[in-house]
Amino acid sequence: MNWSGSAAICAALLIAVCPARAQQVIRVDGSSTVFPINTAVADDFQKARGTDARVANVRVAIAVSGTGGGFRKFCRGETDISGASRPIRRDEMADCARAGIEYFELPVGFDALTVVVHPKNGFIRQLSIAEMKKIWEPAAEGKTLLWSEVNPAWPKQPMRLFGPGPESGTFEYFTEAVVGQAKASRRDFTASEDDDVLVQGVARDPNALGYFGYAYYAENKDRLRAVPIVNDKGKAVAPSTQAVESGAYNPLARPLFIYVNARSLERPELRQFVEHYLKSAARLVKDVRYVPLPEKTYAIAWEHVQKGRKGTVFGGGAGLGVTIEELLKREARL
Repeated sequence: MNWSGSAAICAALLIAVCPARAQQVIRVDGSSTVFPINTAVADDFQKARGTDARVANVRVAIAVSGTGGGFRKFCRGETDISGASRPIRRDEMADCARAGIEYFELPVGFDALTVVVHPKNGFIRQLSIAEMKKIWEPAAEGKTLLWSEVNPAWPKQPMRLFGPGPESGTFEYFTEAVVGQAKASRRDFTASEDDDVLVQGVARDPNALGYFGYAYYAENKDRLRAVPIVNDKGKAVAPSTQAVESGAYNPLARPLFIYVNARSLERPELRQFVEHYLKSAARLVKDVRYVPLPEKTYAIAWEHVQKGRKGTVFGGGAGLGVTIEELLKREARL
């Protein structure tokens, strides 16, 4: 499935899961990174429901506001489900609490946040966190403009940078992992909540560099080259399912979530949709090029829903460096 242009197109996209006369709407918003999973699940739900009268008049409305924008809507009670490419922050937890919004935090997969360059870029063979910090830190704004200013072995060519906008969970996670503080970034780069804009920008310019979720790179491998990242053991590791599963792709491997409004789950159609989501996630997450979690993780998540175990296992933190194994342990302790 091709996700090109998805963020721009789907801002008001309705994924029909029922006839046009539908009255019941499941409202989903949030991360563009999680969008491919949400869409795949909605499509699968539509096919699987058949003649089930319980969901015959249901539709799933999917929008993309970024992780931050999605949480704002979610904590105002405007949506039922919010996709997130990072855990919920403390301030967002407080917003939800003030509005009386309780929620279930359900991990749905892992992403290898991917740094990309143009295929004709012959000088960036790998990147260390220190080099990426030189490129992206606030102090670089208006000053670090040539590739040679990052590494003297690189050419004196202008850097052209592309990255997610400030509403993006990818932006927050990347800046915290690379710069050391969430949202601390230079501002003189092309920013967009539409991942396809970023793909297009890098694909057109041999001097460009950008970053976004792995699924968008995987759909454009013929136009982009993924840069191996030097991990905490000093090894340059390219993004892949195996690297995420082993924990070698750090610190840019990260969990992906949906957050579900607890009150909305009292509606039978939403409960059935969430159950379908968790039971089909392992297959569909792989289909859209992310890394699925072990089956028992989804079973634990559904058990949390059934037993009313609400809240987050991250306490408002970013979850940097969390591996699949560690996530499973946290979920089991909730």
